[in-house]
Formats: sequence, C-alpha cells, structure tokens
Amino acid sequence: MTETRQARIDASSRTTLGKAADENFPVAPFFLPRAWRDDLMAVYGFARLVDDIGDGDLAPGGADARHLGLDPATAQDRLSFLDAFEADLRRVFDGTPRHPLLQGLLPTVRRCGLTPEPFLGLIAANRQDQQVGRYETYDDLLAYCELSANPVGRLVLAITGTDTPERIRRSDEICTALQIVEHLQDVAEDLGNDRVYLPAEDLKRFHVTESDLALPTAGASVRALIAFEAGRARDLLHAGAPLVGSVHGRLRLLLAGFTAGGLAALDAITDAGYDVLTGPPKATKPSLMRQAGAVLLRARREG
Repeated sequence: MTETRQARIDASSRTTLGKAADENFPVAPFFLPRAWRDDLMAVYGFARLVDDIGDGDLAPGGADARHLGLDPATAQDRLSFLDAFEADLRRVFDGTPRHPLLQGLLPTVRRCGLTPEPFLGLIAANRQDQQVGRYETYDDLLAYCELSANPVGRLVLAITGTDTPERIRRSDEICTALQIVEHLQDVAEDLGNDRVYLPAEDLKRFHVTESDLALPTAGASVRALIAFEAGRARDLLHAGAPLVGSVHGRLRLLLAGFTAGGLAALDAITDAGYDVLTGPPKATKPSLMRQAGAVLLRARREG
C-alpha cells in the first residue's frame, strides 16, 4: 500500500493483510498498476477481516474489537461483532470509519465510486454462517454464494472500471465456482465447525451421511458426490471464462489467474481421487501454469 494508507494500519491490521500470502491465488500481483494493487489490498483487508470475525479468528490482543467500540472481554458474540463492523462500514460512506482497515478502504471507495452493496453482501454471508449450517438444495447454496463470493468479483470489476452487466454475470459464475471449489477442499474443516456446504439433496442422492464426511478417508459414495460437485464447479468456470477474453492487458492476466486457480484446484481434487477428507487438495504450480495458458489461449481466440 502507499505510505499514506500504510500509516493508518496498526499491527493487528497488518496481521490481517498478511494472510493474503496464504490465499489460493495472488490478491494483488506485482504486474498490476500500483493504484489497482492498493485498491485490491484495501478490499482484501475488508473481506479478510469480516471472514475472521465470522470465524472467530481475529488477531490476539483485542485491537479489532476496541476499534469498533467493543469491549474485547465481552466481544465473543460474533453476530454483535458483525453488527458493529457493519456500522463502521456504513461510516466509510460518510467519511468517518474508525477501524484502520476501513480507513484504508476509504480512498478506494471514493476514487472508484464504490457502493455499499457488495460489502454488505459479504457481511450478510458471515452473519448467515452464524445462523445456517446446512443447505438443502443447490439453489440454496447458490444464493449463499451470491453473498459470500460474487461481491468480490464485482468489486474487482468496479475497481478496474470494467463492470458491465455481461461481465458481472460472467464474474458471478467464476466467483461462485471458486467458492464451491473452496468448500470441496475444506469439507472436513467445515464439518468440524458444524457447517456442511454440500447440498443435503445431493448427500441423499449419493447415499452420503455426515458420519461419512467425518471419516479420515472418503469412501466410494463420498468420492462420487465430490466428483459431481466438482463437475458443477468446472462447468461454471468454463461458462464464466469468456470474461477473460472481454478485457485486455494486465486485467486479462489477473482474471485468467483467478479462473486458472479454480481449474488447477479442481485438477488437484481429481488427482486425489476426489478424496478430500485426508486434507485439502492443493493446486500445483505446473497445473496452475498449464490452466492459465489454456485460459489465455481461449481468451485470445475469443477476444
């Protein structure tokens, strides 16, 4: 970030931003213009913090609670914490946020003319995580992804000044796919947090119980279920891929990286024989590069 923005960031917020290195793909890669990188990191800081509030995974010391006017000793109620964070987000749009990460977001909101809706969607998704742990149908899961994932792509398009209705539609397909892929990688971890993002109707269809998901390795029925959901995610990524060919230059590289990251993660799930219970299958660099090349080749043909 620029020196002015960096000056606003405290140690706790630096810890939050530092998690960008652990994401499945670069958040703000070096080849982008500096202004874009600053804006993407500002949006990432918001998204990472709201997820950490929802997951109870905040930096130690209670600084985030104090920034929001909460007593760290009594700030264990995640819904109340999210309410306080939403109140501070709304202050971004009148220029008076308290939290350093939201103060760092303020220049991005002003320069790019961002609206509250995508940010509120991400907060609503985390609020939903506190109240809903199971999804009956695939459509129910898609409605969740509309809140938890699609706003991120919409913010990227808004920051780069490329948001059109058609691009937003394609972006939503890619972002929903990436969310589903993450759910597939984290089945065991999510179950440990009493969350199951595999639709209940699909568990029934493949004769899978939650007890099956708690086993150390996946049986044949679980593998068949994961293969089915992975196919859905792959179809969504291919459906959204024309987004890459609709833009140019460094933005094309960025969007190709996002799409290829999802495809490479699906390759890893496939290579693991769809056994996601032994640990999250991770994309390899050769697979990522191969998929990125394929996505860019398609974009060149279509663009």
